[in-house]
Amino acid sequence: MTFQTPSQFETIRDLLRFATTQFNKAGLCFGHGSSNAFDEAAYLILKTLSLPLDQLEPFLDAHLLDRERDQVLNVIDRRINDRVPAAYITNEAWLGEYSFYVDERVIVPRSFIAELLQTQLAPWITEPEQIIRGLDLCTGSGCLAILMALYFENAQIDAVDISKPALEVAYKNVSHYGLEKRIHLIESDLFLSLENKRYDLIISNPPYVNAQSMSQLPREYQYEPQNALSSGIDGLDATRKILKYAARHLTDRGLLIVEVGHNREVIETVYPNIPFHWLETSAGNEFVFLLQRDQLLDSDA
Repeated sequence: MTFQTPSQFETIRDLLRFATTQFNKAGLCFGHGSSNAFDEAAYLILKTLSLPLDQLEPFLDAHLLDRERDQVLNVIDRRINDRVPAAYITNEAWLGEYSFYVDERVIVPRSFIAELLQTQLAPWITEPEQIIRGLDLCTGSGCLAILMALYFENAQIDAVDISKPALEVAYKNVSHYGLEKRIHLIESDLFLSLENKRYDLIISNPPYVNAQSMSQLPREYQYEPQNALSSGIDGLDATRKILKYAARHLTDRGLLIVEVGHNREVIETVYPNIPFHWLETSAGNEFVFLLQRDQLLDSDA
């Protein structure tokens, strides 16, 4: 896209109006941090200009330097023409109040497990200080492992991913939060390299997109590592392995928390004998299940 007469954009308000209009006209797909054109435009403008992300109003009528205007227009152009997710443009993603470095080596964090960790998984965990060993399977950027370490302060965390490039990003985030002594990054295909380790809490946001949905992904999602999204014909390939092997890696009172996207109906059909407990999230109770170790042992997973 070629912008006409850039000098017409004198203030942040001008650019915000313009970007919002262009994002809507282009039919961009949101879901990597923002849910609509206005919020995404505001975030990209404030971030590009190194302004506080929570203080748009005081700066709306601030006049722009030529180089500032050019920087913002370049970002708008990249978002529209290349459909690059905003998080990859800024190398930043947020889960609640915590920010994380991201690039194309990892998917953009967007897990409901993050909000569940904020409650320390109450009422299922009544004594958070008793969580001593934790595991984050398919850690990607390391964001959930970091949140687990922050909310369960006595826990040593293993953060596992099959992708070495993803673990390089995770290391960057773990180091940023000063958690190198508590979070241990492990290259592994799920449980394969964990031998006989057992954990009080296992969480996972594994790949769960089915084949049909993968073939219809918007361009924005095609920038993400496909092996971090795709999980076979029905979207359950990774979840099947987790259910099969989790019990042997849980302590006697250990908990398994897994996010499965829109696959609740499918997974309940495939595993009719497993008493999945679906946790309430901000989007409903269809996306994250909880199981205790004895429930896995009693099932035919």
